[in-house]
Amino acid sequence: MSQIQHPLIRPGALEARQYQLAIAMQALDGNTLVVLPTGLGKTAIALLVAAARLKEDGARVLMLAPTKPLAEQHYRFFKDFLQLPDEDPFVLFTGETPPAERVRGWERSRVCFATPQVIKNDCLAGRYSLEDVALLVVDECHRAVGNYAYTFLAEWYARTAAHPLVLAMTASPGGDQEKVRAVCTTLGITRVETRIETDPDVAPYVHERTLEYVKVELPSELVEARSRLHHLVDQRLEALRRLGFQVPDRERLSMRVLNYLNATIQERIADRDAAAFQAASIQAELMKLRHGLTLCESQGSEALSRFLERLAIEGASGSGTKASQRLAADPVFGELVATARAWEGELHPKYPLVRAVVEEQLRKDPESRIIVFASYRDTVQALAAHLTACGIPSERFVGQASRDSEKGLSQKQQIDALRRFRAGEFRVLVATSVGEEGLDIPSTDLVVFYEAVPSEIRSIQRKGRTGRSGEGKIVVLVTSGTSDETFRYVSQSREKSMQKGLARLRAPAPPVQVELDTGGIPGEDRLQQRLAEFLPEGPRVVADDRETSSRVVEGLRLAGAALEIAHLENGDYAIGERILVERKTARDFVDTLVERDLLGQVRALADAVPRPILVIEGGDLYAQRNIHPNAIRGALAAIAVDMGVTLFFTADDRETAELLLVLARREEGARGEHKVHPRKTHRSVREQQEYVLSSLPDVGPRTARALLEEFGSILGVITADLAALEAVPGVGEKTAERLVAFVREGA
Repeated sequence: MSQIQHPLIRPGALEARQYQLAIAMQALDGNTLVVLPTGLGKTAIALLVAAARLKEDGARVLMLAPTKPLAEQHYRFFKDFLQLPDEDPFVLFTGETPPAERVRGWERSRVCFATPQVIKNDCLAGRYSLEDVALLVVDECHRAVGNYAYTFLAEWYARTAAHPLVLAMTASPGGDQEKVRAVCTTLGITRVETRIETDPDVAPYVHERTLEYVKVELPSELVEARSRLHHLVDQRLEALRRLGFQVPDRERLSMRVLNYLNATIQERIADRDAAAFQAASIQAELMKLRHGLTLCESQGSEALSRFLERLAIEGASGSGTKASQRLAADPVFGELVATARAWEGELHPKYPLVRAVVEEQLRKDPESRIIVFASYRDTVQALAAHLTACGIPSERFVGQASRDSEKGLSQKQQIDALRRFRAGEFRVLVATSVGEEGLDIPSTDLVVFYEAVPSEIRSIQRKGRTGRSGEGKIVVLVTSGTSDETFRYVSQSREKSMQKGLARLRAPAPPVQVELDTGGIPGEDRLQQRLAEFLPEGPRVVADDRETSSRVVEGLRLAGAALEIAHLENGDYAIGERILVERKTARDFVDTLVERDLLGQVRALADAVPRPILVIEGGDLYAQRNIHPNAIRGALAAIAVDMGVTLFFTADDRETAELLLVLARREEGARGEHKVHPRKTHRSVREQQEYVLSSLPDVGPRTARALLEEFGSILGVITADLAALEAVPGVGEKTAERLVAFVREGA
């Protein structure tokens, strides 16, 4: 077996596989998308390309992965195989790494491994530059769509790097060719390198994997529960038909149909259709019922029982949604909840089947590593407990978020669980989708799908957890006559579609020639000119650190604003010394008005600076929720008139970013010192006196008038004693004490 020989790769450490070398050489010639089945060494290809780029003086490599466990895995791989002369060439960044430590780590290192949101935050804050990054590796690149951090970073890297090169990697780009093309456009991909397991240069490294579908029958108790759920769904579909909405029969009620129905309802709400508000609540009930059906058919009685109980409690509470309250009041739903409470133990046959499949594998090989995938946390928790109770050491592997009484796993706990699983401290890892991407567990012998999944990406990722260093087996449990069967065939169809699409991508395409008008400028000078164009000294804007996930911040940075990320006590954006901007979407504005203290939040903004601004972004305020328009008008009036907050309405996040830039340029371009209380010539002396007094602590216009009525002048007010001030109507003891303390401060 031949080994890779390269001055930066540890001798004898890396096997020389022809397909990896061929792909790496192609990737050095342009931005490349690598699609390779899991377990065939995408990280090794990244190492080869990185070694070639790092030979250049001062070059740096940045490798991004969507999760901390995956970033940490790449970090360990490179440390084991790559040898660099620098004292401390490798650094790992996650959200737990403090910003100052990240800056120091960036300056000293040559290869950085990170989750994308961390690098995005640092780029937005201007903590360091990507100018000398000679290679950007984007793992699990199928995520590079929409508002995911990869999208911004790809554009920012292309704009700022002196010699950019992108290597994008995935095992499953998906069957939607439009989405694949969108990913390629986002990352600037100019060539695609794919391999499948039957390719001649790949086949010698592929281990046999057997795929077995095991059919199970739904027990009578769950058949009866499903029948009641069907009845509840049929009632609500009929109610929507009576309200004038076109809806399918229950058998064709998919998530896509429900989402389309929601869009239709929102359009009619925007047209002030009173029936649409009732329809929105019914649609929400259907979403809950459909989830209940999924639990009933594919998950089990315990998961369904817990879900029904939560719905019943929510519906019985005064704070529950209208949808949950209507469901809880339905007699059929009440009967279903009562029946579920009487169930003893898990009724679904999948539980004993999982145990039997796992026990059989462990009998054949007691040292086996086994992963069981399930879509829902409740199922993961119950399965791990069930297997452990049966004498099979098992642990759950879930995401970080916690809900109800169940705590998630921190990224540190995830990494530790994988380490102990790899070391054989327990035999079975029961995981949600968080375990589907990139787990480095080469000795996994069996993968169990607790249910079929409709996503070809998730299916491929799950299957790729086995057969990586030896024979592997995949078992998929399918409940007859349920969504399990549908999802099985949908996934198979999409996987075939993806393979056909990849075959088309592999077909050689004529090279695209791009003519650049350089205007006779030499190459190095032209590069500096381009960088100057992309990175102008723009106006300064401070963005709250909670806004870094918004496209407004991305738009500001890409437009050249001198952006600073900081924690703001009030508002989302600070411009100069005078302006604070609170940004709310139309939906958030209405939700905050109804469910939280919107006016209190805006009042705090108004108290903080002389020029408070509220930006309301996108959508029709009056179509967001079923509340009276006058309530919204009253809130707007209070904000603008009573609090003196300037209101702006923008169409979307892009327009909001442009507005902030205009405000920032205007603020920086203003001459002279900004006055907190600029003089207005149309005011009388009395009005100006009231204006001055209203700036004192706890004094508004009404109190200012009362004080002038009592004392006749500003001098009279500030020289009055505590007792005299307390006697003024509307002042009170606390306000009087604050006034006295304020005017005598420093005296």
